[in-house]
Amino acid sequence: MEIQSQASSATQDLEQRPLCDPNDLRTSFALAMSAMYRTEVPLYGELISIVRKVNQKVAEDQEIHLPERLDLERHGAIRLGTPTELHTVRRVFALIGLYPVDYYDLSVAGLPMHATAFRPIDPVALSKNPFRVFTTLLRPELLDSEPKEIALDLLDKRRIFSEELLQLTTLGEEQGGLWPNQGTRFITEALRTFQWRSLAATTYEDYHVLAQEHPILADIACFNSAHINHLTPRTLDIDMTEKQMKDEGLAIKSRIEGPPTRQNPILLRQTSFLALEEQIRFPVKDSINITIGHHRARFGEIEQRGAAVTIKGRQLYDRVLDKALTLVAAQGESPDGKIYEQIFQEYPDDWETLVRQGLIYCEFHCTDKASNWIPSFSAEPVPLMTLLNAGIIKATPITYEDFLPFSAAGIFQSNLQSTTANFEHYPIHGICEDKEGLIAALGCPILESQSLYANIQAQSLANCAQTLAIQEISINL
Repeated sequence: MEIQSQASSATQDLEQRPLCDPNDLRTSFALAMSAMYRTEVPLYGELISIVRKVNQKVAEDQEIHLPERLDLERHGAIRLGTPTELHTVRRVFALIGLYPVDYYDLSVAGLPMHATAFRPIDPVALSKNPFRVFTTLLRPELLDSEPKEIALDLLDKRRIFSEELLQLTTLGEEQGGLWPNQGTRFITEALRTFQWRSLAATTYEDYHVLAQEHPILADIACFNSAHINHLTPRTLDIDMTEKQMKDEGLAIKSRIEGPPTRQNPILLRQTSFLALEEQIRFPVKDSINITIGHHRARFGEIEQRGAAVTIKGRQLYDRVLDKALTLVAAQGESPDGKIYEQIFQEYPDDWETLVRQGLIYCEFHCTDKASNWIPSFSAEPVPLMTLLNAGIIKATPITYEDFLPFSAAGIFQSNLQSTTANFEHYPIHGICEDKEGLIAALGCPILESQSLYANIQAQSLANCAQTLAIQEISINL
């Protein structure tokens, strides 16, 4: 192949040059995608401007420095139709340091798909650029027969990856990375996969059948790209940002998804401006003519990220959330009203309690007082709280890097509203989870976020123990 022959002939010239750092490739890819989406959806540019102004105001009001990664931080979302597409995306993303983390069963919210999130997994990579891509895969077994046949036929025919991208991906795997000239071409070709196409891949009649089954099915199957359907900047105050979005005339969804407003944020809160209605050209069967129609799928989302919660913390969150939603439903209140906030007061809202009760993950670091530490029983584990209370070490909450399936589904549903879609076809209690099927499509294991957070915390404690010359720091709180 041409690319392989070019690479072979240039091997000697490149031997002395380093391969691209996947972190740098990821940053280049994320910036290029952001620029592309800003061109495709101008409102996204307005959203970025609003978020930056709010973040700056929060920093000034609280007299804090903005996190270095904040301006770069984004997550995107793509929807894939076949296991082959997911397998290829996994290979592409691996070259920019993104790996599948956690399994999300979206059938529990009436969506015929499941998902994983591709993201960096180690602290260094996350600090350089925490770009994430929430990636869903269609589950045709949850569809009715006629829409299923149309969708599978369309997906079988489409090719969303260019030959050059596939060749560069294979080269990157064989070489252990990409040379700078290859990396530039790789990013260009990868972006083509996620570009918007205003010409549909099928007739309006087929589109209508799929949209009647489920609007998200039409979005997946009727286009010749896995178009990015939103990019999400991170705000330090989502309530302030939401108000500013309203003030500037953006049509936004009715509520913020996730936990209510807190002094010390946990997990993830999200909202968005509503999906745009975009003009689509549909080919007419057996004709050179086209039909004009409309499609609604792409939107702009914002998020506020808090601390990652432990297994114990997540169990408490789920109990409180279930109790709050049950009472809200019984009393007919908005899901973000006073009852919701009152019930969530059962979840501690100060860092000391959250750490002491083992509800959040933290990175621990020795303070200046560590030089005065004289271990009196260095052969035995030292309780964490002893060191924290003495100011010998400090705790910094680990940022939650992942997603909440009900929040994601809430965003999707708000932006794909339909009065005729057959939402009731899909399960509502998670009985259709198929993690093994998603793993098989990926061709690799799915990492568990809880293990990743726990390992970061454990390593930080081990580092502190080494600095303090003690055997172990006990985290039995």
